[in-house]
Amino acid sequence: MDFGLKNKAVIVTASSKGLGKATALELAKEGAHVLISSRNEEELQSTAKEIIELSGNHQVYFATCDMTKPEDIQALVETAVNKLGGVDILVNNTGGPPAGGFQQFDDEDWQYAFELSLLSYIRTIREVIPHMKKNKGGRIVNIASSSTKQAIDGLILSNTFRTGIVGLSKSLSRELAQDHILINTVGPGRIATERVAQLDQLNADKQNISLEEFKKKSEKAIPMGRYGEPEEFARAITFLVSDANTYLTGQSLVVDGGLVTAL
Repeated sequence: MDFGLKNKAVIVTASSKGLGKATALELAKEGAHVLISSRNEEELQSTAKEIIELSGNHQVYFATCDMTKPEDIQALVETAVNKLGGVDILVNNTGGPPAGGFQQFDDEDWQYAFELSLLSYIRTIREVIPHMKKNKGGRIVNIASSSTKQAIDGLILSNTFRTGIVGLSKSLSRELAQDHILINTVGPGRIATERVAQLDQLNADKQNISLEEFKKKSEKAIPMGRYGEPEEFARAITFLVSDANTYLTGQSLVVDGGLVTAL
């Protein structure tokens, strides 16, 4: 299937590693012109080089961006316009807020998690919408978490603000439909990323078992019997932002191998 992504101008935030990197790679393989971002310039240089080598697509660029800083987000979108000629597709992504329970966090922690996990998406969408309207259409995917369907113990900050992303996406899908801008939320389940490995280690330590034991227990809870791979998650996003998707908007999907039991 031709996804119609060749020469499309794409921003993927927080994409020097993990799900963002996997998504940027899949889109580059489809011929999109991709701008990746993160706070670490050295990691970005290495990731951009790797994506170019693996995809054969030399239209891969990078820009540093702290997603908690509005001026960085504005500069990121300006860079996309200058280097890519506009913005057709936005994949919003950030690292997760700290793990922990309610009693562990003060107002400063909550404010930081809000700015990182929700307000950053709002700001980035605000910046790209004029360019998408100018192009008479666009695609936005907000990466969230499977906690949008089923809360995850010990991740109260993520549970709270990731759910807010769903409300944002649903509301905007109705506002932006007349402009042919489709927006959806995609949540990962247990995908084999650095973030999941860190959370697994925390949980293993709490249970006083080895990381290997904890992972085996986790895999037993997944109907498919294994963690997902980042590229499997990225392929779902590739469809949603492509020309193959012409009518699916305002939806909240999880890529989880059947882990979430909620309807």
